[in-house]
Amino acid sequence: MQVAKRWSWVAVGVLLAGVWAACSDNDPKPAAAPKTQPTATKPQPTPTATATKPWYDDYDPARFATEVRRYAKQAGINPQLLMAILYNEDYKPHDPKFERQWAEVDSDPAFGIANMHKPAFDETKRGRDFAKRKWEELPDNPALAIEAAAWHLHDLAKRLPSKRADLYTKDELLALGYNAGGGNMRIFARGRKAGPQAQSYLDRLHGNWAKSAEALKS
Repeated sequence: MQVAKRWSWVAVGVLLAGVWAACSDNDPKPAAAPKTQPTATKPQPTPTATATKPWYDDYDPARFATEVRRYAKQAGINPQLLMAILYNEDYKPHDPKFERQWAEVDSDPAFGIANMHKPAFDETKRGRDFAKRKWEELPDNPALAIEAAAWHLHDLAKRLPSKRADLYTKDELLALGYNAGGGNMRIFARGRKAGPQAQSYLDRLHGNWAKSAEALKS
């Protein structure tokens, strides 16, 4: 009795499997989705705008040739001298954030692309168009730094003695004054030879001289 029941269930299973297979074979396959014709789309312009690098990334003083020419002319100094000084002073990063961080550990910091100290800036700005500007602005404002440096050189030129030894040219003396101060500049103007540090600055100025002339053509 148990065997008969078992076989009857097997028979039913086989019958159902056959019916299912027959139905599956006869069912129509789903139709493929109709292909859509491509529609004309308006061409999109290729993006051309790129992120502009900050001026202090990969800094080159030649970038500010226009400002150098303008402020050198206003101050009555040689633009090549001003540009060469900017090259002399590009030895450290001019990222404004870096300069301010450096100032926290430097007892006598200099700001801006011309590396100007606060007393020199405050003295130079008196009576000038930028008299209300602050030394603390120099890291963020290359044009202001160039303007201040140009007028500082102008003021140094006024301090040169009328009679000078032939050891250095006027531009060399102004560069020495920018680096070592007006008092030392006057000593050098009278014939004293510059010390190792001041001479090193002058040597770098000579090395940057031709490059500065080229930069001013841009």
